[in-house]
Amino acid sequence: MHSSAVFLIEFGAIILGLGLLGRFAGRFQFSPIPLYLLAGLAFGEGGLLPLGTSEEFVAIGAEIGVILLLLMLGLEYTATDLVSNLKTQYPAGLVDAALNALPGAAMALLLGWGPVAAVVLAGVTWISSSGVIAKVLGDLGRLGNRETPVILSILVLEDLSMAVYLPIITALLAGAGLAAGSATLAIALGVAGLVLVIAVRYGRHISRFVSSDDPEKLLLVVLGLTLLVAGVAQQLQVSAAVGAFLVGIALSGEVAEGAHGLLSPLRDLFAAVFFVFFGLHTDPASIPPVLLPALALAVVTAGTKIATGYWAAKRAGISSKGRWRAGGTLVARGEFSIVIAGLAVTSGIEPRLGPLATAYVLILVIVGPLTARYTEPVAALLAGRRSARPSDPEPEPDATQTRDLVPSPDAPAEK
Repeated sequence: MHSSAVFLIEFGAIILGLGLLGRFAGRFQFSPIPLYLLAGLAFGEGGLLPLGTSEEFVAIGAEIGVILLLLMLGLEYTATDLVSNLKTQYPAGLVDAALNALPGAAMALLLGWGPVAAVVLAGVTWISSSGVIAKVLGDLGRLGNRETPVILSILVLEDLSMAVYLPIITALLAGAGLAAGSATLAIALGVAGLVLVIAVRYGRHISRFVSSDDPEKLLLVVLGLTLLVAGVAQQLQVSAAVGAFLVGIALSGEVAEGAHGLLSPLRDLFAAVFFVFFGLHTDPASIPPVLLPALALAVVTAGTKIATGYWAAKRAGISSKGRWRAGGTLVARGEFSIVIAGLAVTSGIEPRLGPLATAYVLILVIVGPLTARYTEPVAALLAGRRSARPSDPEPEPDATQTRDLVPSPDAPAEK
C-alpha cells in the first residue's frame, strides 16, 4: 500500500510538472522538448531527486510514446502521397541524407566509438523534427508559402526512410551477424512494401472496417490495432515504431482524421513521458565532457540543413528568400533523434552517445526556431552589405535598380 501511494505521488508530480513546463514553453512560444529533457536530467541518475517506484511505469509509458509518435506521423500521409514524394523528391532526400548523416558518422568515428555508433549518430544528425518544424511553420504563418511543400516533402522522405533505417540499427544494436541482419532488413522492407501496396489498393476497405461513429470504439480499435502490430513487429525484430508507422499509413480519410483528433492528447502525454524517460537515463555529469563535440556537430549540421533546404527549394524554382527560409526551417532536431539515441542507450553500445545526443538536441531544438525566423533576413542583410561595398560605383540603396539603365545626361536618375 505504501509503495502504491509513493508511485501515485511520484507519477502525479511528473505529469503535473510536465503540464506546467508545457504551459511555460507555450507562453514564450518555443518547443517544450528541451524542458522535458532537462526535467528528466534533474530527476534521473545523478540528478537532484532521483525517482524510485514510478521509473518502471515511466519506461512503459515512454515506449508507448514512441509508438504513438510514429502512428500519428503515419496518419499524416497516405500511401499515394508517399509514393508520389518518392518519385518526385528523391534527389532532395538523397542530398539531405548525404549532407546531414555523414557529419554524425564522422564524429562518432573521430571519437573512436566504432562503426555501429557511427550509424546511430548518423541518424541522430540526419532526421529533422517534424513536430517542431510543423509548429514553427504555423507560428510564423508560412503554411501557405511556396517553399513549404518543399520542406514537407523532405520531412516525408525522412519519415519514410525510418521504415528502412530503424530495422538496420535494431539489427546492428542486437549484435546480429551479416546473415541475420540482412534477413531482418529483408523482412522489414518486405512488410513495408506489402503494407504500402495494401494501403494503395485496399486502404478504403481497411478504413471502413476500422471506422466507427462512436469515438470511444474508434479510439479502442485504432489504439489496440497499433499496439498489436507494434508488438508483432518487435517480436520479428523489425521495430515497434515501424509497425506503428505502417498502421498510420494504412488508415486514411475520415478514419485518419478522427483517430488523429482522438489520439493527439495521448500522443502528447506519452511523448512528454518519453523525453523525461530519456533524460532520466542520462547522468547530467556526463554532458559537460561531450558538450564541445555536441556544439561542433550542431554548428556543422545546422549549416548542412540550411544548404539542403536551399538546394531543394532552388531545384523547385523557389526565389532566393524562399530558399533561405526553407533551409533555416529544417535545422531543428527533436523527437526522432532522441528515439534513435534511446535505442543505442538501451543496448549500451557507447555510454557517451546518450549524453552527446541529449546536448545536441537541446542545442538545435532551441536554435531551430531562431534559424527559421532569422536565416532569410540575415542572408538578405549580408547580401545588401556585399552589394554596397566601397568598390561599387553607385553605393546608394537604389543602385541595383538603376544599374542597367542609361539615362540621358540631363535626365534625373530613376527611383
